[in-house]
Amino acid sequence: MVTVTVYSTGPGCVRCRLTLRKLDETGIPYRVVDLSEDSNAPAHEYLTVDLGYSEAPVVIVDGEPDHHWCGFRPDLIDRLHKWATLSSGAS
Repeated sequence: MVTVTVYSTGPGCVRCRLTLRKLDETGIPYRVVDLSEDSNAPAHEYLTVDLGYSEAPVVIVDGEPDHHWCGFRPDLIDRLHKWATLSSGAS
């Protein structure tokens, strides 16, 4: 099963909460990295400098370096769920 990493700016981020809720609804496992914590400064730099994102959340599909997006994208979460279901052989 595919897993994702969600880079969030904390509990005040509405789009982050919506993204996590949608991931929960589809059953896609994820881990959250809180970019407001000082210990995650290198991740923040990677997302803003290397990937060019300026808004949260940033969602990165683990193991798929070119599969990432920012903002609340239920369409992409649904597509990811469909892809993960098909690739796992489940119906």
